[in-house]
Amino acid sequence: MNLEAISPSMLTERVSPRPFHVMSKPIGPVCNLDCTYCFYLEKENLFPPNENFRMRDSVLEAYIRGYIASQPTDEITFTWQGGEPTLLGLPYFQHIVALQQKHASGKRICNAIQTNGTLLDNDWCAFLAEHGFLVGLSVDGPAHLHDAHRVDKRARPTFHLVMRGLELLKQHGIEFNTLTAVNDLNSRKPLEVYRFLKGIGSRFMQFIPLVERKADASASALSLGLAAPPQDGLSESPVTSWSVQPRLFGEFLRIIFDEWVREDVGRHFVQIFDVTLGNWIGAGSALCVFSENCGAALALEHNGDLYSCDHYVYPGHRLGNLMNSSLGDMANSPEQARFGREKSSTLPRYCLDCEVRFVCHGECPKHRFLQTPEGEPGLNYLCEGYRHFFNHVAPYMETMGNLLRQQRSPGLIMDMIANREISGS
Repeated sequence: MNLEAISPSMLTERVSPRPFHVMSKPIGPVCNLDCTYCFYLEKENLFPPNENFRMRDSVLEAYIRGYIASQPTDEITFTWQGGEPTLLGLPYFQHIVALQQKHASGKRICNAIQTNGTLLDNDWCAFLAEHGFLVGLSVDGPAHLHDAHRVDKRARPTFHLVMRGLELLKQHGIEFNTLTAVNDLNSRKPLEVYRFLKGIGSRFMQFIPLVERKADASASALSLGLAAPPQDGLSESPVTSWSVQPRLFGEFLRIIFDEWVREDVGRHFVQIFDVTLGNWIGAGSALCVFSENCGAALALEHNGDLYSCDHYVYPGHRLGNLMNSSLGDMANSPEQARFGREKSSTLPRYCLDCEVRFVCHGECPKHRFLQTPEGEPGLNYLCEGYRHFFNHVAPYMETMGNLLRQQRSPGLIMDMIANREISGS
């Protein structure tokens, strides 16, 4: 297929009826690390052997122009990920900013980049600071937990390089958050992980559960070592040894929450706690996995292919290519709308009757490969952990929700808990 058969300037980009987000991967799955749990590195096998994993200028400009033109908002946020996007080099990102300015049309442009931090230097950080990039830094805890999985191509530890990058971010005053992949090892050390992240200055934390299954027949046919998301809500393929155990993940969140709600509300922000409170008060979730439906968070590969979701970069979920299809049209296609609706329409009865469904919504469909106690397929692998966590935090969420409805700070809950515990009531 000639990806440039239609010039991007010839495509009419209509404004989307709703905002959508694209996680763009301008270097595809290429990375300078070889994290043992990474589900994306092997996506190289989905492309030709001599693939150049670098988004061409024509594709990059088509994406930037189309993404800005299709959004119904005055503020546009670009998210750059990989692989490791800094491998593209600083001049590549300087070109990105120039293209954004060229096509901004009066809109405010924001950028976020997810990085392992190992290639950051003063020049990179000066650029990121000048242009207001939000940096997501991947770190799994202190050295002995981080280096257990996050190693380079020669299996060498990377923690010291990440910390060097972090110090440069701080020196340049760059806003950053931390992304921690919760696996079988660090899930057993919740307070050690949380206190470490606080200690290095992280005020915004994401805890992402690692759940991957070993290859099944369909994955093996694509030369992949990990299974794709289940198509029928059931799989006999076992999870990998480094996947987090459901109950341990729930306990990990609960133990961190118990310290956070007593000491850190309004001082440190944990994404899942904020999202839980949003659903609790009926404001909805800003995170797709806890939304009733999904489909507004898509993934763009280096060659211009658009996919339904970052976890669904497989041939069956390719929506098209932005060099010959409108980005907004693909994001609002019947196929993508159906993909989003199926998040709620395929929930088993066990989930529909659950007391915490309003906050969980079955989490990510990628993880729905177990049977319910009644034998119905489609139960989320992490159900036990989430149910444990959401029931535990219920009274605290009710209290913070009431404080918000009274237009008072939810941080007041810390004093309320302290007074209650002092009085022994």
